Amino acid sequence: MGLRVDTGKYRAPADGSFRLKDHDPADTGPFTSKKEGKEELERGVKMIREQQELLYASDRWALLLVFQAMDAAGKDSTIEHVMSGVNPMGCQVYSFKQPSDEELDHDFLWRTAVRTPERGRIGIFNRSYYEEVLIVRVHPEILAAQKLPAERVGEGVWQERFEDINAFERHLDRSGTVVRKFFLNVSREEQRKRFLQRLEDPDKNWKFSLGDLDQSQHWDRYMQAYEDMIRHTSTDHAPWYVVPADSKWFMRMAVADIIVETLEGLNLRFPEVSEKQRREIEEAQKRLGG
Repeated sequence: MGLRVDTGKYRAPADGSFRLKDHDPADTGPFTSKKEGKEELERGVKMIREQQELLYASDRWALLLVFQAMDAAGKDSTIEHVMSGVNPMGCQVYSFKQPSDEELDHDFLWRTAVRTPERGRIGIFNRSYYEEVLIVRVHPEILAAQKLPAERVGEGVWQERFEDINAFERHLDRSGTVVRKFFLNVSREEQRKRFLQRLEDPDKNWKFSLGDLDQSQHWDRYMQAYEDMIRHTSTDHAPWYVVPADSKWFMRMAVADIIVETLEGLNLRFPEVSEKQRREIEEAQKRLGG
């Protein structure tokens, strides 16, 4: 079968001991070349496709994949490459931007809750409800604009949101929606290089936004927010995976292997054919001369 990613190495503990400094954004595990990574990714994509067919046919479980990262970490391209073999009928991708007025008139989980995947499908959140403890925490003025009662916004608001998120994800898990969360861990220097590439390559100019550069000025505050978020919301039933993102090829294959491991852990099977269905199959074979 060849090399496999040690997925446990990147799984954040559920005991509150997580520290971001213990995770190297440049790590590539036992892999030393892009060629190895491409081969492993191709195998992973094939296995995801096979497992997705079983997921869809069994119609009992759903899988929710949450992606969070700093700008230029590679969320879009990772989703594109890893899910390239999946049947579009069984996969839904949602990107969450600035909340609308309607969304602001609901609780912070509402707009994502209505987008969770149906049974038999894979749902992907490109950013998510976790923005509410990341960008909103780094920029308190956003929280002030959310029209919350003053009595509900105190010093413990972030801890309360962690508790709400954990309860929401536990509810999903108990309902048959498996949750796996990915923090694509890019270094500040690698982010700078990718911003420069977007500026220097005309074909990548469209990806650049001055707002992305503005957000990078708050790097240290974001890292503190990510660490606190992962420490409080990585659980046994909805773990965070802190995936090294400085090498895109390794990041993609690592994400693919984690998804494969998760789906294989469900022990999916095709539905058993009933006696009535079997008789209908035999009748159809006769009519078709089989």
